[in-house]
Amino acid sequence: MDTKELFIHTKEYLGKKVVLEGWIRNHRKQKEFGFISFSDGTFFTQVQVVYEKDLKNFDDIQKFHIGSSIRVEGEVVESPKEGQTFEVHATDIQLLGDCPEDYPIQPKPHSREFLREQAYLRPRTNLFQAVFRIRSKAAYAIHNYFQERDYVYFHAPLITAADAEGAGEMFQVTTLDLDKIKGNVDYSKDFFGKKASLTVSGQLQAETFALAYKKTYTFGPTFRAENSNTKTHANEFWMIEPEISFCDLEQDMDIMEEMLKYVVDYILKNCHEELVFLDSFVEKGLIEKLEKLVNSKAVRITHHDAIKYLIESGKKFEFEPKYGEDLAREHEKYLTEEKFNCPVFVYNWPKDIKAFYMRLNDDQETVAAVDLLVPGSGELMGGSQREERLDVLEKRMDDLHMGKEDLWWYLKLREYGGCVHSGFGMGFERLIMYLTGVENIRDVIPYPRTPSNCEF
Repeated sequence: MDTKELFIHTKEYLGKKVVLEGWIRNHRKQKEFGFISFSDGTFFTQVQVVYEKDLKNFDDIQKFHIGSSIRVEGEVVESPKEGQTFEVHATDIQLLGDCPEDYPIQPKPHSREFLREQAYLRPRTNLFQAVFRIRSKAAYAIHNYFQERDYVYFHAPLITAADAEGAGEMFQVTTLDLDKIKGNVDYSKDFFGKKASLTVSGQLQAETFALAYKKTYTFGPTFRAENSNTKTHANEFWMIEPEISFCDLEQDMDIMEEMLKYVVDYILKNCHEELVFLDSFVEKGLIEKLEKLVNSKAVRITHHDAIKYLIESGKKFEFEPKYGEDLAREHEKYLTEEKFNCPVFVYNWPKDIKAFYMRLNDDQETVAAVDLLVPGSGELMGGSQREERLDVLEKRMDDLHMGKEDLWWYLKLREYGGCVHSGFGMGFERLIMYLTGVENIRDVIPYPRTPSNCEF
């Protein structure tokens, strides 16, 4: 008799004896028998364990609490219950780890706010069992996509002196005793001999690997010291950032669309039970939304044309669309769900609202930047062709009053065999929100880090 994970959901285990180890999710007791909803975390759907009076420790089993860990021996049999293909008739149940009656995760609805306060236990609920398994599978799919195409996985540093976005919203890293410092700080006496911070992006360092391996990608945590309490912002989050040499903006868009469809298709094929649950209880039509994206073809429009379509739509927007300005969420919604009814690439953005490293177009007013907007979510990915011309890059940094000292190596890269290259970034949590229908970023990160919140 082998110990089996819950792959017993396949018919090949009917009539076989198994040993299961896991946790009690619910326990219904009757005079002559009882029912335990059992989970060992290996499959989304729970198994019903049936035990009867003839077990020698029947009275003890009846006292087992929800949340306790148990070991079950029994036989897999067809279930008479409608909607349930099988159940396990127990021949022995042993308590491995007891759980008190005040266990916070009881078999009843809990608010997401409450579960954030119990974040160390929330993976035991149906919602978070689904969310975090999809997160795990999506991470695997992302690595698969790049590895199958011979990208080199690059581990970007988490501590850096380079502000990749030029926005200054970085967490400082120091060993100086801040309580004793008065006046100007002498960073030469700090641990690294200079001012250091947690990274906001691995892109700049990834470019150095792209100019050696041709294709590289980062996938790791990034940090923003942004005091924002919206549903879509967190101070610690994960980013996927590929960089590709000899690749222009058009090719960059090809890769963005292909990668996204690959990951979404993988989740559709490998997380069916989780998606059915989320479609029923979180976002109606979730599966249809994901299938539609996989089978769609993204349209490509310039930022100028996007604003033009918005103005000519005749719709009354809360934020008036204007040339030279960013798109609001309502603008993205109109473009993807009404105007085109499919994913939309918006490219050639005004240079004044984009980062310094994006390639300046011949019109001197726009840069070769692109955002991918998807129905039901809005902006999901952003990329650009990088500025490979040293003189243009230096002038751009001067215009933005950026210091060049800490980015000397990034500038030198343009002198040593530089080439046309492009890349993009996708916030992993933003992707998980799209895949699950969960609207708050705090509910797709195991332990979210947001303003005034660093628990667990």
